Amino acid sequence: MMKKLIIISILLMGTVVFSQNKNQRATLKVDGVCLMCKNRIEKACIKTKGVKSAVWNVKTHELKLIFDERKTNIQTIEKSVLAVGHDTEKLKATDKAYQSIHDCCKYRDEEIIEDHN
Repeated sequence: MMKKLIIISILLMGTVVFSQNKNQRATLKVDGVCLMCKNRIEKACIKTKGVKSAVWNVKTHELKLIFDERKTNIQTIEKSVLAVGHDTEKLKATDKAYQSIHDCCKYRDEEIIEDHN
């Protein structure tokens, strides 16, 4: 009886350990207006430990991610994006971070948005 209990316990522990996905996929909405923004956003994500792929679409503002859940999570990746001055759907970058981006990338300015259309 004790052997069966130990074996079941080991199997359950193994299930818990492997329940995190090493190729988790997620999509975030991230504000930006140009290819310089694209480069900045993707680079910030890739520098985040555990991120395998980050592709931001200029037109749709969708950031498609593949990451290892054992090493990072969406909140950490989102913080990396905020740190380089880009807002997400849920959170806003600090004014200091936003001011650090190039003038042509000021996505909060309606004139800049119009210039890129």
